Amino acid sequence: MATDKKSYNGSDKVRDVMTTDVDTVNPSTKVGEAARQMRDTNVGSLPVVDRQQLVGIVTDRDITIRVAADGISADDVLVKEVMTADPVTVSPDQTVDEASAVMSQHQVRRLPVVEGGKLVGILALGDVATDPSSQDEAGQALTGISQPSEMDKSS
Repeated sequence: MATDKKSYNGSDKVRDVMTTDVDTVNPSTKVGEAARQMRDTNVGSLPVVDRQQLVGIVTDRDITIRVAADGISADDVLVKEVMTADPVTVSPDQTVDEASAVMSQHQVRRLPVVEGGKLVGILALGDVATDPSSQDEAGQALTGISQPSEMDKSS
């Protein structure tokens, strides 16, 4: 899941900095298999794709909260049962600034990049933060992401 890094700024397009070699799973994949794939590729989430269309995203947190915390065997549950359906996405033609604002607003660190309903890449907060010219955008996104959500405030 490597991508060439280059110097860019917040007005550059998402397509210029996104990772294009993205590992995915399908909705009928067993959660245990998805977890092992995350471990083996050292990622915290996997886009869920069905017939080349993005249908969801499954994260290590989804697996922890919705499977492990309830003592359910990860090999007895399908990804479609624990994934976040219809995840927040960005277009490859949006700017890095716009993507950072979406990350902050929705409190996510990774955004699937979709064009015509098809997954074409993923943009991680780390992609935004790797260049000194975008540190302000990354910092603002991280501040927004780190704010307690309404669900966290009610507990």
